[in-house]
Amino acid sequence: MAVVIPVFNRVRFLRDALRSVFVQTLPPDEIIVVDDGSDDDPASIVAAFPGVRLIRQTNAGPSAARNAGIAATASNYVVCLDSDDILLPTAIESNLACFAENPGVAFVYGGHQRVDEALKPIGPPYFAPMARDAYHDLLRNNHVHMLGTVMFDRATLLEDGGFDPDVYRSEDYELLLRLARRSPIAGHPGLVAQYRIHRANLSGRPAEMAVSALAAQERHRPEESDLAGQRAYAMGKRILARTYAVSAWRSDSGAPRAGKWEDRLEMARIAPFSSIGAALWQFARRHLPPAVTNRIKALLGRGAPALGKVQMGDLARKRPISWHYGYDRGTPIDRYYIENFLDRHTSDVRGRVLEIGDDSYSRRFGSGITQQDVLHVDPHAPGATITGDLSRGGVLPNEVFDTMIVTQTLQFIYDIAAAVRELHRGLKPGGVLLVTLPGVASVDRGEFADTWYWSMTTKSVERLFGDVFGAANISIGAHGNVYAATCFFQGLALEEINRGWLDHFDPSYPMIVTVRARRSE
Repeated sequence: MAVVIPVFNRVRFLRDALRSVFVQTLPPDEIIVVDDGSDDDPASIVAAFPGVRLIRQTNAGPSAARNAGIAATASNYVVCLDSDDILLPTAIESNLACFAENPGVAFVYGGHQRVDEALKPIGPPYFAPMARDAYHDLLRNNHVHMLGTVMFDRATLLEDGGFDPDVYRSEDYELLLRLARRSPIAGHPGLVAQYRIHRANLSGRPAEMAVSALAAQERHRPEESDLAGQRAYAMGKRILARTYAVSAWRSDSGAPRAGKWEDRLEMARIAPFSSIGAALWQFARRHLPPAVTNRIKALLGRGAPALGKVQMGDLARKRPISWHYGYDRGTPIDRYYIENFLDRHTSDVRGRVLEIGDDSYSRRFGSGITQQDVLHVDPHAPGATITGDLSRGGVLPNEVFDTMIVTQTLQFIYDIAAAVRELHRGLKPGGVLLVTLPGVASVDRGEFADTWYWSMTTKSVERLFGDVFGAANISIGAHGNVYAATCFFQGLALEEINRGWLDHFDPSYPMIVTVRARRSE
């Protein structure tokens, strides 16, 4: 494992960065400092740390410096630490542990805390969880926030071209999007780094950061057919505009007064509505009583109501609004996640296809289907071509299916591991299984009440399918948050809620867990 530290005229911080690497509970195999044409003398600092390798190059920018360090190491994993930031003592150990628990991911990341120039904390620690399939999450926002929290799989990083020297200021965001578009990722909430805030930070100009971040996001704009990705992209543009507008108007910014107004005017050109909102909010914070601003935050959904002030409204009831998952009111909320998942994998639904219960999703999402089969436990079910219990071996023909669609079914099978083995046996080599399972959900009270055995988590599903298909052949996702789960528990329909809130993912409330599993050839 290697740590690469690019440096350009930051000698006063470099010593702290190197010290933080030397006190790791699990030391790295290599430490490489890349001097990107500094006018000061990084070599004088590096000389005090035995074993650190120094590479010198003419000034080419941070991306080129990082790439030079990555190319120079032979390690399997690499951390790129900026010379003014700090790794906390368990950073390497905890990130490597995350890799061990998540084989096949392109990168892992942990939490961080902002600190001032003297390394005194500024605000609480930060960690934002993302789904394993994080491309859409990253389109909505760069939830990683700090490059030093990331540990990369070096082979995957090199395959994808490393950092792009043509991208400036948001090169880390562009790289994370590029990697997540092709590969799964993983994160853990452990605190691994400190992000030092000082006047010379490259990220200290909000308008310039907004332009670069929006450009990085534009590079990875989803295909028009990726409807969930298009929604995530649109939301991400709004979030980026709001984030940097607020940053430009923040009263505690360390920029000189003239620089502040230059940024504010430029942000007003880039994102006029976000800038107006940020300016009004700054005025409210300065001139209105806290009780009023807290009420505004609550109305906007950005703050918790005071004790005793929660308004339950129509949700203050012992029975749900609908007993029927929202079918009697419109489209059930879980269908949003299920159908978006299938829509992302339409190219898989081809050849001989098996679906459970009926063929509705095959017809909707398939193309090039040569033979359609339907498995049903009831031999009298209309349209069924195969009948039987998946947990009993021999129900499916051996190695014949190109694709299987199994939505919201496996929770009704007690021997779920046997069912997964049977599905694997029925797939052709190279065939794909698309599965959705309930996570946070109300148990059916109708015909399936007596056979609802399981509600799943990403970890249980990862073990369940990884043991059969192999960890490298599965991609696990999870979808949902407290708003989605609350609405789903109440039986509200998709048509009557705020769909824009459904795409935010909170791993504590996984409503739907999704699996794409491929049988080895």
